[in-house]
Amino acid sequence: MPRETGQKVVATNRKARHDYTIEDTYEAGIVLTGTEVKSLREGRASLVDGYAFIEGGEMWLDAVHIPEYTEGTWNNHAPRRKRKLLLHKHEIVKISHRTSQGGYTLVPLQIYFRDGRAKVEIAVAKGKREYDKRQTLRARQDKREADRAIASRRNLGD
Repeated sequence: MPRETGQKVVATNRKARHDYTIEDTYEAGIVLTGTEVKSLREGRASLVDGYAFIEGGEMWLDAVHIPEYTEGTWNNHAPRRKRKLLLHKHEIVKISHRTSQGGYTLVPLQIYFRDGRAKVEIAVAKGKREYDKRQTLRARQDKREADRAIASRRNLGD
């Protein structure tokens, strides 16, 4: 049987890009049990309340909901357990220095399979205030209107 290739996205945290300003992103492996992998392969996961933290020189992912595997037995996993993330030591130190500065946090952006291995994309992010969110929405709306005006002008020229 050939190995899997490519990337298959399981879950994305769309609200994170709305609530936070993303500074840096990192790809990390996740330590999972067998039933968690099977549940992820079915495309079942939620990153809504998830966050990452550094404790004892290791990075952990917490409050990410991976539901129990439907075909699992008595040894099924806990849906919201703490999961270890696999990163290089120098990356963990670098992230630790960034998050020790005020206002920065670690947010999971997406869980996916790359070449058959489960990965999570972690972002070093700074929380947006309410007026920042409104400003971002306004800029997006202005860009959309400008693109429409350019497109309509281009169509009139034909």
